[in-house]
Amino acid sequence: MTLYPNCKINLGLNIVARRSDGYHDIETVFLPIPLSDCLEITPAHEDTFAIDGRELDCSAQDNLVMRVLNMLRAEDMDIPPVSIRLTKNIPSGAGLGGGSTDAAFMIKGLNELFDLGLSEAQMASRVGRLGADCPVFIANKPVYAEGKGDVFTPLPVPLVEKNYFCLPPAGSVLPPTIPLCIPSVLDGYWLVLVKPNDFISTREAYASVTPRPSKISLKEIISQPVKNWRGLMVNDFEASVFPTHPVVSSICDQLYMLGASYAAMSGSGSTVYGLFRQQPVLGEVFSGCFQWQCKL
Repeated sequence: MTLYPNCKINLGLNIVARRSDGYHDIETVFLPIPLSDCLEITPAHEDTFAIDGRELDCSAQDNLVMRVLNMLRAEDMDIPPVSIRLTKNIPSGAGLGGGSTDAAFMIKGLNELFDLGLSEAQMASRVGRLGADCPVFIANKPVYAEGKGDVFTPLPVPLVEKNYFCLPPAGSVLPPTIPLCIPSVLDGYWLVLVKPNDFISTREAYASVTPRPSKISLKEIISQPVKNWRGLMVNDFEASVFPTHPVVSSICDQLYMLGASYAAMSGSGSTVYGLFRQQPVLGEVFSGCFQWQCKL
């Protein structure tokens, strides 16, 4: 079985309140996008796990893919030995949910491959133990999220179904396609991702954030044309990150200079995205940074 775990961006991110369990209540819109890893799961005589592509800063056993496998086996689920190969295309520590999507697609793959009988809600509950944004990749649709990022409600705008090409695994002749939905307000826009080499920990991102209720709900903002989002749709982490990581702030400014209708940091960074009506010509503006773009 070959799966293509895709990442996400956050359209707005408001830190609403601090919770007694150490998490924060947030308000955000999760938008799954077609930048994806490749996850291959094959029945085998013994467990093996190989990672290639982009470097990761954790051991194999600490990888969320293996933690999903071990978690399900600890529940006495009948999962025989498997050979797992993970090809990383999504940069880590980027605010894109690259590890979280791998975990979600791993549980979905094991559930289908070995007929575990888990519902979407049961899978979401299990991967939610590994990361607050893991559950969004189970249904893998744009949603308005509250709580610690795991309470979902539909967006107040129509969704458009699309099929996107993604990076093929080694040896593949044709690039595979993955089905995703996008809010109709974004249909036809170009999405650009730029990630500098700066690493921003979640602890650092929260350091200077003062939780407060949002003045305007993201549900209301996302219903407006994208050209109106600037100044309304905010990521509260930017107030903490931009002063200490000026390169991230500079990327946001440069995306606007290149003609973006809207630009912002995704999650806790350090990826910045821009939404453009026409395909932008980036040239050497972001030399040395990870770059990716796609027509939505």
